[in-house]
Amino acid sequence: MTQLRYLRNVSTLKLDVETCIGCGMCEAVCPHGVFVVENGRARIADLDACMECGACAMNCPVDAVAVRPGVGCATGVLQGALHGVEPTCGCSDKSSCC
Repeated sequence: MTQLRYLRNVSTLKLDVETCIGCGMCEAVCPHGVFVVENGRARIADLDACMECGACAMNCPVDAVAVRPGVGCATGVLQGALHGVEPTCGCSDKSSCC
């Protein structure tokens, strides 16, 4: 199976770069390689790979990472992968999706 991808442009993941201390915990705990630490700060390298598990936010010692964990879109991604179609969570209004 190819790498599971999140729905494009709907992840709730946010990183406050000014608060980040570059400890690398987000990079270490992220199962999909969303973060990269460069020049003493983390940056989001692949937002659409975020599955909103919350590991990064729970392990950030300075609360520089925020994400609204949920399973709605994760189910859409899995169903899309299983059926060979683009993932969808069935939301008609993308601003409130998942």
